[in-house]
Amino acid sequence: MTARTNPPQPAAAGNQGADRLFTSDGAQLRFRDQGHGPAVLMIHGWTLDLQMWEPQVRVLRDAFRIVRLDRRGFGLSTGRPSVRQDVADIGSLCAYLDIRRVAIIGMSQGVRAALGFALAAPEMISCLVLDGPPDYRGSGSAADDGVPLDRYRALIQTHGISAFRREWNAHPLVSLRTDDPRMREILSSMIQRYPANDLLGSTVDDDAAASSSPIDSIVAPALVITGDHELATRTQAADALARQLPGAARAVIRNAGHLPNLDNPNDYNATVRAFLEHHATSLR
Repeated sequence: MTARTNPPQPAAAGNQGADRLFTSDGAQLRFRDQGHGPAVLMIHGWTLDLQMWEPQVRVLRDAFRIVRLDRRGFGLSTGRPSVRQDVADIGSLCAYLDIRRVAIIGMSQGVRAALGFALAAPEMISCLVLDGPPDYRGSGSAADDGVPLDRYRALIQTHGISAFRREWNAHPLVSLRTDDPRMREILSSMIQRYPANDLLGSTVDDDAAASSSPIDSIVAPALVITGDHELATRTQAADALARQLPGAARAVIRNAGHLPNLDNPNDYNATVRAFLEHHATSLR
């Protein structure tokens, strides 16, 4: 894998921090790097991008170096979406930024990338926050949660991507409980930006957590999070993952669905900050 310097790009209106680009295995990936302290890498879920973490960056950057990226094929990053490739991209970004030890916050599909990297480079992981995880024994596809990918592909082909976005906005995985217009605008703008590269291309069997090491070999401290109104399948998957990981704790964010960081950012931030303050470290 390779990484090279690219000219900084202007930040989108209303976002904090400046967009930066680096090249990893043929894709240009957008990222932001803010704050000082132990490094924390934030990895978003399906149809989302780095903007989802705005409510967290504002309150964590005083104590932590917050790095977040658009996974390849999502947001403003190029390339074909691949959870397996996300693992390599994480390593490439850490090398590019000279990060030798990192806490990773993975959300939804991003949990697979976080677990995959923890299995591939355990010596680099200080701790993990695993938010709304899918069943890690599944394929890694959004279809594992009953997301009708074939229907969405057909919808895009027959009626265009706007028709897909309207239907996807009604799915429980992206339904917010909060009435806060700022949180709703963040979600809306991300879905509007989603290019549907994975729906427009061929599907792949992409189990990022596939490894010769079992999942319970991850000994780094872990916090598994769900909202109290999360889908039953995700709650069950989170409970199972917390039992499987030897160093895991479990947390439930009140008044929140699948996006607790947007539904209830105050409780989410307090929970994550307390965990990071105890476990996130830098190499000395």
